Amino acid sequence: MRGIGGLRIADASVMPALVGGNINACVMMIAEKGADLIAGAGRAT
Repeated sequence: MRGIGGLRIADASVMPALVGGNINACVMMIAEKGADLIAGAGRAT
């Protein structure tokens, strides 16, 4: 099967304000938390 079934996207739109610097690490942490929540490993806090 080809395609993007089950694909999840995490982006910086959940951040209240963007800084002028590199936000790569922040977005990676947001994505990791989202992955944990999807997998059921974490609780929304």
